[in-house]
Amino acid sequence: MFVNINKTLLGQRLGLAAALALGLSACVTTPTVGSGNVAYGDAKAVEQVTNEFGSTDLQMIAETMARSLAQSYAGNKVKPLVTIAEVKNKTSEFIDTRAITDSIRVQLLKSGTFRFATDIAGMQNQTDELIRQNQSGMYKKSKTAKTGRMEGAQYRIEGNITSIVKRGSDVKDVYYKFSLIMTDNESGVIEWADEKEIRKTSKR
Repeated sequence: MFVNINKTLLGQRLGLAAALALGLSACVTTPTVGSGNVAYGDAKAVEQVTNEFGSTDLQMIAETMARSLAQSYAGNKVKPLVTIAEVKNKTSEFIDTRAITDSIRVQLLKSGTFRFATDIAGMQNQTDELIRQNQSGMYKKSKTAKTGRMEGAQYRIEGNITSIVKRGSDVKDVYYKFSLIMTDNESGVIEWADEKEIRKTSKR
């Protein structure tokens, strides 16, 4: 009888533990919303939907440029302070060039070889923030970011993207060239330059 009771208690405890485990797993399950017709894909997968500029092209350009520039200054003990301008789109299609420069900047910051000053696009926000802290009267003077202390970038990075499109009776060929240069702001000397070429062909 004693053995049977122990077995019963053990079974109850195991059942309780299993139910508890199932309950906990249900709690940490990510909730889903919708009909389930959307599937997540690999963001790094090669995109071949069309031969227009796409995510794979952006990733290849950003990785190539960032790696080339980081390798050029990998031995420097002092991280150069640079600013990056939005790439000029000289193609016939819409390309979000801001996304390209953002990716290049992120990768260079991760490499630990460069520091970045606020670029032209972000300068207005920087100025507005300094004015708000120093002229609104809402902040302690000892705790505000002081004006006149911004650092000027030693270098600026800028570039452009161009394309050549050729069409045949059943073929479309698109050639992209992305060029980037880094210039010393004081001397005007181009310290680094590189380019990335991409060719995409599709049949109708």
